[in-house]
Amino acid sequence: MIRIIGIDPGSRVTGYGVVDQDGQDISYIASGCIRTASSTFPERLGTIFSGVEQVLDEFRPDEMAVEQVFVNKNADSALKLGQARGAAICAGVNRSLPVAEYAPREIKQAIVGRGGAAKDQVQHMVCVLLQLTASPPSDAADALAVAICHGHVQSTQQRVRAMGRLAR
Repeated sequence: MIRIIGIDPGSRVTGYGVVDQDGQDISYIASGCIRTASSTFPERLGTIFSGVEQVLDEFRPDEMAVEQVFVNKNADSALKLGQARGAAICAGVNRSLPVAEYAPREIKQAIVGRGGAAKDQVQHMVCVLLQLTASPPSDAADALAVAICHGHVQSTQQRVRAMGRLAR
C-alpha cells in the first residue's frame, strides 16, 4: 500500500488530498484547504510551505503529486501560481518525498476520461471514485484528483513492469 498526497496549488487557496492506493483499490484518507491570509505575497508563500509541512507531518504520505501550472493570459497570475507550487514542492522535497507532476489535461483524462472535462465533472468523479457522500471544496477535490491520477499512473507502471518480467 502507498499513501499519496495530491496538491492543487494556489496563491490564496492550496488544496490537498490524501489517498491510500493498494493495487487497483484507492481509498480516501483526508482532504482540505490551506488558506492564506491577506498579507504580503512572500508571507503567503511561507503559509503554503508551512501548511503543506503540517499536512505531511500529520498524514505521512509516501509520495507527492502536484498539478502543473496552467498558463493563461495573465503572466503575473501564472508566475504567482508557479511560486505557490514551488513552495508546496519544497515542503515535500524537504521531507524527502518523491514528487510527481501532472498537467491539468492529464489529470482530467485520468479521472473523467476527457482532458477537457469541466471542474464539476472532476468533482463528481472524485466523489464516485472515492465513494464520498459529500463533495469536498473545489480545491480539495482537485487535489484528490491529482492524487488519484498519480495512483493510476503508479498502478499502470507496476503492471507494465510485471509484464516485462513475465516476458523474459
